[in-house]
Amino acid sequence: MTGTTDPTDPAPTAERRRTARVRWAAGAAVALALLFAGAAAVAAAREDGSAPRAAGAPAPDSADAGFARDMAVHHQQAVEMSFIVRDRTEDEDVRRLAYDIANTQANQRGMLLGWLDLWGLPKVAGGDRPPMAWMGGGEGDGGHEHGGHQADRGSDGVLMAGMASRAELERLARLDGRQAEVFYLQLMTDHHKGGVAMAEACASRCTVPVEQRLARGMVEGQQSELGLMRDMLTERKARPRS
Repeated sequence: MTGTTDPTDPAPTAERRRTARVRWAAGAAVALALLFAGAAAVAAAREDGSAPRAAGAPAPDSADAGFARDMAVHHQQAVEMSFIVRDRTEDEDVRRLAYDIANTQANQRGMLLGWLDLWGLPKVAGGDRPPMAWMGGGEGDGGHEHGGHQADRGSDGVLMAGMASRAELERLARLDGRQAEVFYLQLMTDHHKGGVAMAEACASRCTVPVEQRLARGMVEGQQSELGLMRDMLTERKARPRS
């Protein structure tokens, strides 16, 4: 008898699935804790807008503050999509990617909201200032690229470049298997493209060094994942939407 594994033995596959479920459960606990913490922070900011601004903190309408607010919202949707696809496919590569995205972006979202707390700034922009206005160049003045076409800001839940609409999230939740994998990869490709544009803008416009470093790291990480998702779509005889 040798030490090789019988490829027909279901035990290794079952063990991998158990391991994946444990890993997802641990990641879900972390991600959900950060999401709930962020939601509580937003609620507190809405109830009490009188928190003093910290000395030396960026201005409420600065690129630093705008990026922190907008990317926190952008990241929250990426985490949501990743949790949806987790339950719609058994493909280990897609589940691993979704796990990595959910954990990375939930942690980054916690950092962004934490900085706003430290700066004594609200988690939501005041007045009629639209999302992405801090980027300049008209990104926040009524429309933006989304999935290869122009989408009106706020249309069906689309607030910023690359974000999925409510209808698209509902569709993802109805799909299974290969169809769910392809649609998730297409949605997340759009999402990452919008996120990269925002992070590049912060890297050049933000003034807080640690936030600039985070933004540059986002660009590098998400560009790498864009290449991976393109390859995964090709394997599934599909392509990005834009």
